[in-house]
Amino acid sequence: MSVEIVAKPNGPYVVSGDLSLLELRDGTGKLYDLEGKKRVFLCRCGASTTKPFCDGQHTKIGFQAAEEAVASEV
Repeated sequence: MSVEIVAKPNGPYVVSGDLSLLELRDGTGKLYDLEGKKRVFLCRCGASTTKPFCDGQHTKIGFQAAEEAVASEV
C-alpha cells in the first residue's frame, strides 16, 4: 500500500497508508516515530503547538486554505 496525503478543507494534511514507507523528520534531521500509526495529521496553518502535527488550532484561528491545487505550467 502506498502513502496518500490529502489536504483537508481549511484543515491539516492527512497522511495515511503504509507509514512504514514514510520518513518524517524535524528541522535537525531527527526522525519522528510513526510505528503503529495508520495515519497522522500534519499542521498546515502554522498555529499548532504540537508541530509538525495538527492540534486543531486551525479552527480557533479561522484558517482559510486554498481549496484546489494550482495547475503548473510545463
